[in-house]
Amino acid sequence: MGRTSNANIRLMDAALSLMWEESYGAVTIDDICKRADVRKGSFYYFFASKCDLAVKALDRMWESQRIKLDSIFSASVPPIERIRAHCGAAYDFQVEMEAKYGRVLGCPLCSLGAEICHRDEAIGNKVREILEHKIHYWESAIRDAQREGLMPEGDPEVKAGCAIAFFEGMIAQARLYNEVERLNDLADQMCEHLQVRVPVAVEG
Repeated sequence: MGRTSNANIRLMDAALSLMWEESYGAVTIDDICKRADVRKGSFYYFFASKCDLAVKALDRMWESQRIKLDSIFSASVPPIERIRAHCGAAYDFQVEMEAKYGRVLGCPLCSLGAEICHRDEAIGNKVREILEHKIHYWESAIRDAQREGLMPEGDPEVKAGCAIAFFEGMIAQARLYNEVERLNDLADQMCEHLQVRVPVAVEG
């Protein structure tokens, strides 16, 4: 079977990378095996199908993202700083990917979801599950910001859904126009979208 100690991980990483760079439909199992340097026979030892691989690759991606989001959205960090830090990290990541691949790739989750979620129930469910997890981070920051009087009142869950739609929409536009510069002030645009209030300094 060749090098199998981490073959499943290499296959998941290769699949996610290829599907993000190109599309789910355009990528074959042969393409994934070639990128991962894994024999095709070994593929079926770990995964039942390309769909099964995609779902498990998304789970692996989410575990990595979750660790980063836990740090960025820590309750010990002021709520507006959490939001700004997340937007800044998204911009930095897109800049890094543009330098690596020569173009803006956008969000792998939304790119895959938009393409396949209505044609494959398992992938669609996984994409929606991860998005719901992400919304909870935004919701906690918005709720805390409202409590501190830094945002207008309103349902934090609804506002979080709108915020992540704005966030993902801006990243999608950067990919569509292949202009990463559209994201260099994403934090400011997000704060304006959420109607963040600047604290008034108290004169001594």
